[in-house]
Amino acid sequence: MSSTKIKSYSLFSAKSKLKKPIADATHTLTEISFLVLRLQLENGIVGESYLLSFQYSPNAILGALKDALPGILGYEANQMGKVAQKLAHDTEYFGNNGLNKWAAGAINIAMWDAWSRTLDVPIWKMFGLYREKCAIYGSGGWLSYTTDELIEEVSSYKARGFKAVKIKVGSPDWQTDEERLRLVREAVGNEVNIMMDANQGMQVPQAIQLARKAAKLNIYWFEEPINHQNFDGYQSLKAQTGISLAMGEREYDTFPMVELAKRNAIDIWQPDILRIGGVDAWRDSAALAAAYQIPVLPHYYKDYDVPLVCTIANGVGVESFDWIDDLIDNPTQIKDGYAYPHQQPGWGFRFLDEQLTEIK
Repeated sequence: MSSTKIKSYSLFSAKSKLKKPIADATHTLTEISFLVLRLQLENGIVGESYLLSFQYSPNAILGALKDALPGILGYEANQMGKVAQKLAHDTEYFGNNGLNKWAAGAINIAMWDAWSRTLDVPIWKMFGLYREKCAIYGSGGWLSYTTDELIEEVSSYKARGFKAVKIKVGSPDWQTDEERLRLVREAVGNEVNIMMDANQGMQVPQAIQLARKAAKLNIYWFEEPINHQNFDGYQSLKAQTGISLAMGEREYDTFPMVELAKRNAIDIWQPDILRIGGVDAWRDSAALAAAYQIPVLPHYYKDYDVPLVCTIANGVGVESFDWIDDLIDNPTQIKDGYAYPHQQPGWGFRFLDEQLTEIK
């Protein structure tokens, strides 16, 4: 095998079309943007990764990447652990979590892509399969949507074969959320699961009221109802309503999952592969969740999460947005409410060159 050392790197930006700003309970998004990293090995193989950036802190995340990348040159593509240790050491002074963890995650994901492409196998073959497909749900339901836009989106998901949809809650008046949930239930019927996500935008009393009303609508689970560090609040919400609670997308480590597990206040773990630091950390967190008998249903990155969820015993599904589908060469196959891992080497997809703007 020719040399698999990392020879060079390139950074790019890309944007998905957005007709107008969209909003949840805590943020308004004015653009759907991405940073794309490519690592070239001495053998000519290129590994790729991307992260979702929106309009937030563009110089900060670029700075974290540009600080980290020169230090990984010369490492073998399969030295993910050594690179993770180096990056953790180099970034400790200003903090390993936050921006630096995102940069480490992007590098790790690109290294896994490069290494599995060198071996000419898809990612899931590196770990072995538990299942050949996984459940997928349609995400969106933004608070900024009109009623017509909301119903159009969830109805479209149902028409495409999705068996579950998630909408945003956390309106100034929780009764508005109840009404939106009722309309969605009427639109999709009882055969489609409905989940709700407050993006940490509610207080405990309002979350309790909404959860109690949601029980009558057969809402499947409640995601990030309150601040992700309010562990006792999660415990109170669970004890008073019994609703299933999901969280994890904001976490850079597994400490919150453990604290909530101790309180019987988490039912679904939702790791974000970039925030948590890449493939190895994602899988470590899934293993810890399994020890607590907690299912894993990760946040956002379906093109990474589908093959990974298929390799763990407690993987129960993935989240779907269509934001990169028009920007890549091989979108994830979705049929009858299931997603299928790519069969091509690596992650099985690339960003199209014509969709990228190089960053110097």
